[in-house]
Amino acid sequence: MSIFDLSGRVAIVTGGNGGIGLGMAQALASAGCNVSIWGRNAVKNHAALETLKGPGKSDARICDVTDPASVKAAMTATLDKFGRVDGCFANAGIGGGGRQAFIDRTEAQWREMFSTNLDGVFHVFQAAARHMTERAADGDPFGRLVATSSLASLFGTARNEHYAATKSAINALIRALAVELARYGITANAILPGWIKSDMTAGLMGNDKFVSNVMPRIPVRRFGEPEDFGGIAVYLMSKASSYHTADTILIDGGYTAF
Repeated sequence: MSIFDLSGRVAIVTGGNGGIGLGMAQALASAGCNVSIWGRNAVKNHAALETLKGPGKSDARICDVTDPASVKAAMTATLDKFGRVDGCFANAGIGGGGRQAFIDRTEAQWREMFSTNLDGVFHVFQAAARHMTERAADGDPFGRLVATSSLASLFGTARNEHYAATKSAINALIRALAVELARYGITANAILPGWIKSDMTAGLMGNDKFVSNVMPRIPVRRFGEPEDFGGIAVYLMSKASSYHTADTILIDGGYTAF
């Protein structure tokens, strides 16, 4: 059996109905994993579910990660269907737009960003980790916590300070969880995407000035695609990554190195 075979495993992917989340969900399903997509849009959830191909089972749950009750309900429903959760990919998030000066940022905008991008990760990771640690206490130690962070956590991103702050906090959260939960067979890692084609970046990708400025800084000379995150998702979910934890993994076409 391949160390990348995910047969019998169960993974949750929040924001898995599009973009990077869907790219990860599709790869996980292809590797044999049972996948539960959590998202707020029922239509997008259903459409995403139709694209998952693999020997495992899959479902989709309406979930607002900013609402602890919604997360609890989704987790209960997922456990009722699959009996266990082995991996949680906290991918749901919103972008900052990069159009408004910091001094004009409103309290409501700041709070909304943290509610989704940071509090949402806290809610889903806490629910998943509770189940994983309880399962470990019963003699079945295994768990994978994976968060979608951003290069904004490393670089100065003008007019996007609220977004950058949430992603930097995620990196710190991952390192702390990796240390605390290792004794339960649980790893924790963050994925830092570069410039990726998605609904969130569609406006930028359609801006000729942006493309002409950014593309020369990407050594592979293309923007990333959602499917570029399939391999890392399968690896982190598999036995192959058992000794790999507390990392912030760049998937950026070499952008940070150039």
